[in-house]
Amino acid sequence: MDIRLDGRTVVITGGSKGLGLATATRFAASGADVAILARRPEVLEEARQRISETAKGEVAAVACDVSRADDIRRGYDAVMERFGKVDIVVNNAGTSRTLQFEEVSDEIWQEDFDLKLFAAIRLTRLVWPQMKQRRWGRVINVLNIGAKAPWAGSAPTSVSRAAGLALTKVLAGEGAAHNILVNALLVGVILSEQWERRAQRSGVPLEDFVRDMGKNVPLGRMGEPEEFANIACFLASDAASYVTGTAINVDGGRSPVV
Repeated sequence: MDIRLDGRTVVITGGSKGLGLATATRFAASGADVAILARRPEVLEEARQRISETAKGEVAAVACDVSRADDIRRGYDAVMERFGKVDIVVNNAGTSRTLQFEEVSDEIWQEDFDLKLFAAIRLTRLVWPQMKQRRWGRVINVLNIGAKAPWAGSAPTSVSRAAGLALTKVLAGEGAAHNILVNALLVGVILSEQWERRAQRSGVPLEDFVRDMGKNVPLGRMGEPEEFANIACFLASDAASYVTGTAINVDGGRSPVV
């Protein structure tokens, strides 16, 4: 299926690396104008250049710390000044920090919720009125499989991601009357810079690390960022016009919960 997003404008948080970069690249190649948001200007510019190599639309890079409400507003204003509208939001910014419950301080809880939950709330709240006015919008919340099936020692990530799952359902219910479709993608083990850093810290060669991680996945391998991006692109398109309020596992069958 040839998914086209011509004429659409997409904002992707955490868009300079990993899943965000792969998704931005896929959207841009499908004809959308894309704005990627992340903190480091030099990394953003490098990502913008990579995306532009196959882009059919315009690509903008906006330096923005989405854990800060004032920065989100500034980033949103910059996107609106450049493109004049936002049709699609991919709330992708986040980390996978996990600790034992007793190790999670109030500061860590707050940081996690600011980055993963409140960033999505604040950005979506800004774009929501224009989506309602045009009667077309897509919001994709990137979570992980711990949102449905948390495990011991997975705080604070699994808790903030579970809140993101609830947010997805609330927004889907409210957006349906306005043709705003809201869905979540739940990530399993998909190769990205985070996993590469873990391999480096472990002292295990990346190839061996990836092979070993794949043993815990029913499909027998880690996922590729492009596989995730393909599903995100589908959900953002008119081909998914009857899909809202759902959470799709992108995990090779790893989650115990459907």
